Amino acid sequence: MAYRTEVASGVAHLILNKPPVNAFNSVEWASIAAEIRSLGKDDVVRVILISAEGRGFCAGVDIKELGADAGKIVPVNKGNYDTFEAIHRNSKPVILALHGFVLGGGICMAGAADILVASECATFGVPEVDRGAMGGGAHLQRLFPVQKVRYLYFTGELIDAQEAWRLGAVEKVVARDALIPAAMEIATKIAAKSPRMIGLAKEALNAIEDGNLEEKYRREQGLTLEAYMHPDSQEARDAFNDKRDASFSDDASV
Repeated sequence: MAYRTEVASGVAHLILNKPPVNAFNSVEWASIAAEIRSLGKDDVVRVILISAEGRGFCAGVDIKELGADAGKIVPVNKGNYDTFEAIHRNSKPVILALHGFVLGGGICMAGAADILVASECATFGVPEVDRGAMGGGAHLQRLFPVQKVRYLYFTGELIDAQEAWRLGAVEKVVARDALIPAAMEIATKIAAKSPRMIGLAKEALNAIEDGNLEEKYRREQGLTLEAYMHPDSQEARDAFNDKRDASFSDDASV
């Protein structure tokens, strides 16, 4: 199992746990999505807290699965879409406690969430272009300004927790050992309020957002599928899995 869930005092704590880097395959993404949706329908649960064990929060998708079979991009895309939608459209507030690397699918989970708490060691990035894929821009724009998103997207570079806090994405930055207590404090505070009022508040806040997050992400997924039809996409995955520099074609139209 790629995760486990603990429920106490109205807070469901979902803990990602797939060593070494919490990179999930298509089946695991589907399972995570189903669990988040199920927690949202549980009357005992008032707030959902998602954290992770290991070296980082989430490195995204399992590149080895995609490297072995490019056709897996279809179920991977669906698992990603369902997970991010389950967080964003959940009737319960979703808080993420982030540490280490927050990449790819991990940063989309963050972009779909309601509140973020980060440890001092957290780093944020979207290395998709370097892996021969697209995706993450729509969710990233719920975290950072447009030009910062484009810089991160085009370069694949990372920013740290303090920069994410400066840009307004993160509620607070704490020491690693204080991460779960800090996130749980916020979750407990919200769980003590009227579940009906909180549910209406989340519905209202989602309704007034600019554009439809899921439709935007679906467009990105279409471009990911298009990217996978280009030989540079396979070369990017092969180079990553082989731990070597990629060799790309010069013709962007091939």
